Amino acid sequence: MPVFEYSGKTSGGKTLQGVLDVESVRALKAALRRDGVFLTEYHETSVRGDKKGKVKAGVEQKSASRDVDVADWLTRITPIDVAEATRQLATLVKAGVPLVEALQAIVEQIENPKLKRVLAQVRTDINEGAAFWRALQSHPKVFETTYYNMVRAGETSGNLDVVLLRLSDFTESQVRLRNKVIGALTYPIIMMGIALAIATAMLVFVVPVITTMFDDLGAELPLITQVLIFISKVVSRGWPLIVLAAVGSAMAFRRWQMSDSGGTTWDRSVLRVPILGDLIRKIAISRFARTLGTLLSSGVPLLTALEIVENVVANRILAKAVSESRVAIREGDSIAGPLKRSGQFPPMVIHMIAVGERSGELEAMLRNVAESYESQVDSRVQALTSLLEPIMIVGMGFVVAFLVAAILLPMMKLTQAVGQQ
Repeated sequence: MPVFEYSGKTSGGKTLQGVLDVESVRALKAALRRDGVFLTEYHETSVRGDKKGKVKAGVEQKSASRDVDVADWLTRITPIDVAEATRQLATLVKAGVPLVEALQAIVEQIENPKLKRVLAQVRTDINEGAAFWRALQSHPKVFETTYYNMVRAGETSGNLDVVLLRLSDFTESQVRLRNKVIGALTYPIIMMGIALAIATAMLVFVVPVITTMFDDLGAELPLITQVLIFISKVVSRGWPLIVLAAVGSAMAFRRWQMSDSGGTTWDRSVLRVPILGDLIRKIAISRFARTLGTLLSSGVPLLTALEIVENVVANRILAKAVSESRVAIREGDSIAGPLKRSGQFPPMVIHMIAVGERSGELEAMLRNVAESYESQVDSRVQALTSLLEPIMIVGMGFVVAFLVAAILLPMMKLTQAVGQQ
């Protein structure tokens, strides 16, 4: 069924905009007429945002003539957008509102145009007989594997509202964890960028002028000044090669990292880096525990849940450990045993999972593990941020001291020589 974006006016002159999935333009006009809205403009749209056959004031334009909506093109669907829509949908479903009506209510009130189109298409698919999770599965860039598998379990068990609430909580917790890490890295990256920009500007614009002045005077330059002049010449004359080399190296590294052997080697090396490796492991374990616990509590089978979690940990070494555990569990082993044999999970995590299996409270234990490691990640990130600030200040101090010394030392020598004469 086509999806139409429309603009219209009420009898009071108020402009309205929205999205409707109806069979035809005639049905669109009839639906709006019932609501007392006069259609002024519409276009059929796809989930990607392509606009077809735009109509203004009843006059259809050629299909090749399309308006470019820059704001819509720049808009993206964030996990927070999905979490908010999910929470609203859970509230409506819990209140007894039928799923199709609840989706229509969400479509009418959310502001993100791309998410609006996606949910409108999901509603259309459900109207045409598709299961909710199948309709979500058609949009993998918006709804991840974890999302639609949990919805599938909720539909099967009849607890869709509960599952949707868990999904919104889960998505928000993952966003908070990611924002903590990004927030910790933002300050050092900005400081490094500023320092690099200032140093480059001095090497390209200031140092050549001073070099010319020293050459005219014929003065003997200290070693530190000679090093600075050499660096300045390399940067100012060879910057195209430097940029090409940097881009080429980055592309080659990325290609190597995406390969199986290169990615495995890189992920193993990262886990061995002091401080940083421990932080990355804690983040991966918190994702593992939070995702697995949420999936199991939502009714997703254990083997399916482990297959999903395997793609969530974002580290090939830990993902391999989860995959081997899934194979062992299929053959009758416990969860804790193969995870322990992998040597990639801390003893506390193994112990809590084992206790959860024996007591039948595995979901609760996984939730405790996730909360514990998220707290550790938070404290570790704060400690690293506090440590990085003085390191960055000291590093920038050394750079400034080097530049100042390289420029002032020959000037001081020239001043002394003039004074002696």
